[in-house]
Amino acid sequence: MARVLVVDDDAGIRESAALALEKSGHRVFRASSAAEARAILRDEDVAVVVSDIYMPGEDGIELLRAVTASRNAPPVILMTARGTIETAAIAARVGAFDYIAKPFKVRDLIERVRSAVTPKTVAEPSAVSAPDSMIVGVHESMVEMYKAITRVASLDVPVLVFGESGSGKELVAKAIHTFGKRADEPFVPINCGAIPDTLLESELFGAVRGAFTDARHDRRGALVRADRGTVFFDEVGDVSPSFQVKLLRFLQDGVVTPLGSEKSLRVNVRVIAATHRDLRALVREGRFREDLFFRLAGYEIAVPALRDRVSDIPLLVDHVRRRCEVEIARPIAGPSQAVLDVLQRHAWPGNVRELEQIVRRIVIDTGALVDADTAARVVAAMAHGAPITHAAIEPETSPLSSLEEVERRHIADVLRATGGNQSQAASILGIERNTLARKVKRFGFTADPDKEST
Repeated sequence: MARVLVVDDDAGIRESAALALEKSGHRVFRASSAAEARAILRDEDVAVVVSDIYMPGEDGIELLRAVTASRNAPPVILMTARGTIETAAIAARVGAFDYIAKPFKVRDLIERVRSAVTPKTVAEPSAVSAPDSMIVGVHESMVEMYKAITRVASLDVPVLVFGESGSGKELVAKAIHTFGKRADEPFVPINCGAIPDTLLESELFGAVRGAFTDARHDRRGALVRADRGTVFFDEVGDVSPSFQVKLLRFLQDGVVTPLGSEKSLRVNVRVIAATHRDLRALVREGRFREDLFFRLAGYEIAVPALRDRVSDIPLLVDHVRRRCEVEIARPIAGPSQAVLDVLQRHAWPGNVRELEQIVRRIVIDTGALVDADTAARVVAAMAHGAPITHAAIEPETSPLSSLEEVERRHIADVLRATGGNQSQAASILGIERNTLARKVKRFGFTADPDKEST
């Protein structure tokens, strides 16, 4: 069949992948690092390289650059347990044949190696570095979405993004813009569902002084501001039938006529639209123009709901935790497995936006992500739109004993998360180590917080 090189510093994953490929008839070489892989590639004629991305020393992206820069370069399939849109975009730009998330199904790996046996032309290496991650997840649905974004980003076709509210549709639109040819030009978002028709037209097309009441100055519309860049029509399914006609006319000719003006301007913008609605159903019901739908849907990308990728919650929570650390300028303990268990049981009707709000609220209330009871109360209260009071966090008959008990449990949770390291715990709690030592003594903690009396 084919000569395949499997590169991974994790011996278990390396062996399981290698054995599966050998059972499929391939000749497999094994490497535990990029340096070892380079040595094998110098001595052996390899048809396909399957490599992890995150490895000690030289990583899989650097190995990919080295492989694609060589003569008669074999296709490279990259594996990762920490997938982001930035990683996928860099892999695509550098010239990866494919990108697969761990844990993967053996049959999927075998099929991708089989597809890679006939090499494809790879792109020239690029020195693009990744910005702070915009989209995080390694679920299969997310990886497929990353691939769709990287396929369409460099094209100028209009893109229609589907997904529930809070799932990250605008982040997808920004990623398409960021990794496309217009990245250095404006990205102008318009929330079509939040602006009445009477204002939406002036917001998009602009208006001259005196065009309507309170129009005291000439105003450039969003389409002119986005010239040479990208305009993002968020919740385009909410626009009225009368405005759909005006939007269709612009998409057909690219001409903008400000309200009250006889002078038209031609603009060059890339159009990305998003909606939480089923536009095809609206077309069938006669509530959305079919010709406008086809103008917008040059390419379609679906954003998965969070409940359909619950396995990504630990990655997402850690992503939000690191953002919170920047906001409060100190380390945040966790997330503990108990907190993750609470979060993974929730239905997440508000998707990633809801997760971010809940995680931030837990951090503000407790300074950490280790207490499952607090996490459960915050999730329940925010899910029902109820205010979270001190009594809701720790209800007791005595206000004084309640406050003291909250502090005792919080300190115990942080000590448990730091393995009893009081210096690290004091830093997380934002107090002096001597102060923590006095509190430890007052609360009667033992060396092991799990054994302290309740």
